[in-house]
Amino acid sequence: MLHKNELPILEFDDSYESVLMPDHEKLGIKLPPKCVYGFLADHIDDYARENKAKKIAEFESATKDYPVYLINHKGCELCLIQAPVGSAPAAQLMDWLITYGVREIISTGTCGCLIDIDEGTFLVPTKALRDEGTSYHYVKPVRFIDLNPLAKSAIEALFKEKGLKYKEVVTWTTDGFYRETKDLVKYRVEEGCEVVEMECSALAAVAQMRNVVFGEILFTADTLADVENYDERNWAKDSFAYALELAMDAVCKI
Repeated sequence: MLHKNELPILEFDDSYESVLMPDHEKLGIKLPPKCVYGFLADHIDDYARENKAKKIAEFESATKDYPVYLINHKGCELCLIQAPVGSAPAAQLMDWLITYGVREIISTGTCGCLIDIDEGTFLVPTKALRDEGTSYHYVKPVRFIDLNPLAKSAIEALFKEKGLKYKEVVTWTTDGFYRETKDLVKYRVEEGCEVVEMECSALAAVAQMRNVVFGEILFTADTLADVENYDERNWAKDSFAYALELAMDAVCKI
């Protein structure tokens, strides 16, 4: 049923069927249930090449194609794919993966700090503020969305096994990378947000609607904790490879 509203973004339609479904191409592929969905620059393609991973599918978009790799990680079969930056393209591709068989997803990528957190600190988001547009097409409008407790438990169990320090956080998901104003940063901190990124709430909404498990491992890059002196630091480049290993370990624990 379509719920009309003066604001188009709040006009949620709870019908499961849409005119164009993610499997409209009828590709006939079957992906493994476990998936690592990473915002990790070239590290996924590099890892796949170095470990002789098999390309089992490919998502074609208007700008580039995204290969889906099959990996056997410590006896656990999973698929591995680079995620596009931004809530809309990231949600579109993840929805496509789900349609072709993915059921348990761990994503990983960088975030910006809104409070003082050291660069390269690993974080487990427990909920995300929905300041993006995509999630409102998947679940009813509410301010925050909770992340799946099963995925969260798997990630935290892994971190504890490894003796890895981490922090649970509330994340602010925004579409406006260049619109994180001083007043907005202050307001988001006041309502409990500690980091900012561009996809988490949208991906959580896709997973919730499609009834699959989704969790995310974030790690800190730049910082907006001092809005008068923005610091991009080193964009946490030294943590990318380790984040990929953690995500693969975590999805295998679900």
